[in-house]
Amino acid sequence: MSRGERELIAAYVSSLNECRFCFSTHAAIAAAHLDEGMPLVEQACANPSAAPVSGKLRALMDIAGAVQRGGKAVTQRHVDAARALGATDMEIHDTVLIAAAFCMFNRYVDGLATYAPDDPAVYAERARRSDGYVAGLAELQRQA
Repeated sequence: MSRGERELIAAYVSSLNECRFCFSTHAAIAAAHLDEGMPLVEQACANPSAAPVSGKLRALMDIAGAVQRGGKAVTQRHVDAARALGATDMEIHDTVLIAAAFCMFNRYVDGLATYAPDDPAVYAERARRSDGYVAGLAELQRQA
């Protein structure tokens, strides 16, 4: 998966968990790495089954949504559907890992009442100039 696709999965799970900070951060990064930008990210997070993404990515997002509901919600049907659309075992693994990790990250961030600016432009600017997660976190801490 591309960085944009991985970030889209993180944004999607964060949107399901209603974690504004993680959603806004990872949606902006996904938008910066996907040619279609924020309109695609918003469509995919609102309704992945109708979003203009590949069938493979749609199936992986379906797996991510199942993980968000609970690990045991991922069924063989999910895996078979993703494989049938070209997903590799590594992509399926990474999707489950991203989704599970973001369920934890979302609860961690919200549980600590992390500062989350309301302005989407703040996240977009950071996504354009970020050297990754550590650099972005350091910048947020300096501004808080």
